[in-house]
Amino acid sequence: MSETHAEFDVVVIGAGPGGYVAAIRAAHHGLKVAVIEKDARLGGTCLLRGCIPTKSLLHSADLLRDLRQAKEFGILAGNVEVDFAGVQRARSKVVSKSAAGVDYLMRSNKVSVLSGTASFVDPHTLRVEGKSPTTVRAKHVVVATGSVPRPLPSLPVEAPYVVTSDELLEFPKVPRTMAVLGAGAVGVEFASVFRSFGAEVTVIEMADRPLPIEDEDVGREFARIYKKRGIDCRTSTKLTASRRVDAGVELTLAGPDGESKLTVETLLVAIGRRPVVESLHLERAGIAVDKDGYIPVDPLLHTQAAHIFAIGDVIRTPWLAHVASAEGILVSDVIAGKNPAPLNYLQTPSCTYSDPEVGSVGLTEKAAIAKGYAVKTGKFPFSAVAKARIGGHTDGFVKIVADKKYDEILGVHILGNHATDLIAEACVAMRLECTTEELANTIHAHPTLAEGVLEAAHATLGKAMHI
Repeated sequence: MSETHAEFDVVVIGAGPGGYVAAIRAAHHGLKVAVIEKDARLGGTCLLRGCIPTKSLLHSADLLRDLRQAKEFGILAGNVEVDFAGVQRARSKVVSKSAAGVDYLMRSNKVSVLSGTASFVDPHTLRVEGKSPTTVRAKHVVVATGSVPRPLPSLPVEAPYVVTSDELLEFPKVPRTMAVLGAGAVGVEFASVFRSFGAEVTVIEMADRPLPIEDEDVGREFARIYKKRGIDCRTSTKLTASRRVDAGVELTLAGPDGESKLTVETLLVAIGRRPVVESLHLERAGIAVDKDGYIPVDPLLHTQAAHIFAIGDVIRTPWLAHVASAEGILVSDVIAGKNPAPLNYLQTPSCTYSDPEVGSVGLTEKAAIAKGYAVKTGKFPFSAVAKARIGGHTDGFVKIVADKKYDEILGVHILGNHATDLIAEACVAMRLECTTEELANTIHAHPTLAEGVLEAAHATLGKAMHI
């Protein structure tokens, strides 16, 4: 029999990094909060099938690389082998512990967790279909249902031959040959992992460089490094046909040198993601999605129904867990009457956890020029940073894009080891409208990788100290 719960101040649909953070923040404001989640575990795509498990695989790959290079540093590690089943066990352990951590946060903040799939009955009523069907009433609703990999209609998923990132994460062994369709963050991360574990990897990208949303200098250098690692990165190339064969999948490619054939055991389709909104029945709440299935919102993330908010991958903001979390905090502050300012998405850090890593924030050089800025730039290579040489990771650089007139930092782009950690300094600098002169006059510890940021600031002003 259906049970009707007491009315909640806030009901959050989805317990990913946007939804569970929104719930915690709302609870901190003293509101009565519930979360509805269809998965058996909390944490959403990021924790269960995305950010966390992929970074666990990358960490194992990094350990393998360091052990194989250990002799260069006087350490004899012997014959290092890959136990891929052990790699997968480590991934599963990290995911389980992290999911348990989210569950603990819900309990400690007195957030009610309802298991099942949610849909609107009317603007303030939600039906939860699960083991115990439930109806709840909400003064405010936050839609945080996330996204799933976007498939190609001509290439249906057929594991282990044609897969998305969801299926690839569960592979019991490393394929001998593998193609990755799409050289965005997801594609190059998996290319990096499976190349480290011994697969022959080909990356296929329509744009003229990998990571096409990043600064052009980053993309070009990234392609050079991948080639050095033995990853065949085919840019300006389209997939025109495919078919299943005994050996796996045969791909027909159209590139700068004409048509070519490629046969691989596994094809990863990594061409983006699509929002999950189909089962919500948003029309019953007076909400219409756009032509691509995204929910329109205003700067404070209200939908067309003012008491309903949408955050994360269901709206047209960057597909990033940290963006969803920031949006979750924002909407809970709005609901609590705290009058927060809208988010500045230009100050969103973008991170790619490959080998090498990429971290960036703000405008690329090309985008800054397109916006009418007279720009100046400075670059400093990690090969000239002592800490990078100590660790044996000298690929990459730091690049700063600044306004020539006022010296304000417009963008920072880092390619190299620990780039995703180093970019945090640039985020703070841009948040505080820092100039390159102020950054160059900030004392940085020696020896650290962060000296690359300092030296790039000096280079932007005219001349770096150590090159």
